[in-house]
Amino acid sequence: MQAVVRELLATGRPSFSFEFFPPKTAEGEATLWRAIRELEPLRPTFVDVTYGAGGGTRDRTLAVVKRIVAETSLTVVAHLTCVGHTVDELRAIIGDLAEAGVRNVLALRGDMPGGPQATWEATRGGLQHADQLVELLHAEGDFCVGVAAFPEGHPESPDRDTCARYLAGKCAAGADFAITQFFFDATDYVTLVENASRHGTTIPIIPGVMPVTNVSQIERMAALSGAAFPQELAHRLHAVADDAEAVRAIGVEVAADLCEELLEGGAPGIHFYTLNRSTATREIYARFAEHQGRA
Repeated sequence: MQAVVRELLATGRPSFSFEFFPPKTAEGEATLWRAIRELEPLRPTFVDVTYGAGGGTRDRTLAVVKRIVAETSLTVVAHLTCVGHTVDELRAIIGDLAEAGVRNVLALRGDMPGGPQATWEATRGGLQHADQLVELLHAEGDFCVGVAAFPEGHPESPDRDTCARYLAGKCAAGADFAITQFFFDATDYVTLVENASRHGTTIPIIPGVMPVTNVSQIERMAALSGAAFPQELAHRLHAVADDAEAVRAIGVEVAADLCEELLEGGAPGIHFYTLNRSTATREIYARFAEHQGRA
């Protein structure tokens, strides 16, 4: 039986988790499963599988989640979004997840098919906000429910304090934990936790870290998500942009330092955005896990 993330976090031991996305090609499928098999021996607290903009990867997400449950020892968190689904469709998906043995779900409002910058429109007969999806999941079954948090503010939010209030609302709706968007400055995470706590949030907030292994890719993703890409880091990476190994070495160094700072500052763990690759994540894990006494 799958473990419950809420209970795993309650042990007080640092949580280490890895995020994957459903592949679009046979080659991508092979890459994903190679990463999963290489990361499984690290015994992460959990892994999660994303759900594309507009719910476009629903079937592939469910297939990957079900295979992880059936073929690995990993605890899996399935993403689920409001966008693109009626309440009846969401109930059917939730029932499918429960039947597959999934006990943990990350409840998200989600992005429109045009991505984070596209104007949000609720589906007719669907839900408007993530807190409603949290409530629906609890109404439909015995799920542990996670939600998203945004250290630098959601692109649609007028300010960070408003973002913190929305997180508190998701906590009040029954969320059990939160995972943040990736960021590069630990101060942003600390500020989020302080603001969220001031508004009544009591759940663990797990910081998300993305190792930089491809300069143009990370800059695109940062621009889409609204994450600030540090100029100093950009200069270092662009200076070696033609040397993939040098880029990865810098990315590992920066991410490992951020992980150390976050854990020493009291973060409950680290959530790695792997981009379906394992090498950089394993290198980072090895660097700070030894310091944490986990190696």
